Amino acid sequence: MKPEVKNIISSFIPGTIFIGLLSLIKYYEVSQQVSFSTYGVFPRSFEAITGILTFPLIHKDYDHLFSNAVPLFVLMGMLNYFYKDMAGKVFFFLWLIGGAWLWIGGRPSFHIGASGLVYGLASFIFFSGIWRKWRSMLAVSMIIVFLYGSMIWGIFPWFKETSWEGHLFGGLAGLLLSWLYRKEGPQRPKFVWEDEIEDNKIYDEEGNEIDLPSGEINLKMDQSPLMGDKFENLKMGDDLKMDDDALKTATPPQILYTYVEKNPKLNTDDADETDKIG
Repeated sequence: MKPEVKNIISSFIPGTIFIGLLSLIKYYEVSQQVSFSTYGVFPRSFEAITGILTFPLIHKDYDHLFSNAVPLFVLMGMLNYFYKDMAGKVFFFLWLIGGAWLWIGGRPSFHIGASGLVYGLASFIFFSGIWRKWRSMLAVSMIIVFLYGSMIWGIFPWFKETSWEGHLFGGLAGLLLSWLYRKEGPQRPKFVWEDEIEDNKIYDEEGNEIDLPSGEINLKMDQSPLMGDKFENLKMGDDLKMDDDALKTATPPQILYTYVEKNPKLNTDDADETDKIG
């Protein structure tokens, strides 16, 4: 099996296990003719505060469970695939923060179901692509809009039997976490020609600062769309150094641009005098 296919399949395993757990709980309720609805979140009741940890596990009936199971399977798979290194903590905090906010701001009734997690996952994946400003992740955001954009109506108090507060707080939790973790996970690639040059310093591909010799600045543009296999080397010799007062009055020094081929043929006699360009 190809590694990429294996990676995709493994990304959907956590969601499958979680949905299996929800199904077992619902099956037990039905088979034993009991109801776990009292394990949901009852806002501002300290006796039911543990519902913050249990409310996503409880569902009204199989229809309710199925309506949450499909988007959970898709969104948890996307979270584990695109944000593998941070998927666990994102899922945990979506659960905890969304439940806590629901306990604080919800209506005085038992709130149950994993739809708050669904809204949190969709919100996190969508806004994470926005913050990263990377076309690949923006495309994922657009997929979320295409698949679940209609969920936006679920955050409004139009249906009395629907916990729109759970949807709203779950979505807000996803938005918050997407901002807090915007610098973690996949990031937009930074090309060489985007490196900033300040005070005789440049940055390597890993973002570490590199000190350059005094009076010398190398503009590395390897494989840039403008220069192809060439790059510019701008060098100002030590004899052109001037103090601030001299720079104001002296004639600006001439700047020479040399274009060096990718595989230049150098004379062995001049090899030691040639600048090494990385």
